[in-house]
Amino acid sequence: MTYHKFKVGQTVNLIPNRLDRHLPSGAYTVLRLLPIEGLDIRYRVKNARDGHERVVLEGQLSAHENVAS
Repeated sequence: MTYHKFKVGQTVNLIPNRLDRHLPSGAYTVLRLLPIEGLDIRYRVKNARDGHERVVLEGQLSAHENVAS
């Protein structure tokens, strides 16, 4: 069975694929885990900078690493 890798409230990095170059990369917050349809694991995420919400595939996300200053 397939499961979501990330959790609601988690900060992740969005890495746009070559077809989604209009999407800003960077830190996003996971808002919702969307139903799995076939092999597509999707999330509703919110951009940390501009506040826009988007639906993205799990393959576009990576774990966000906190960098201490």
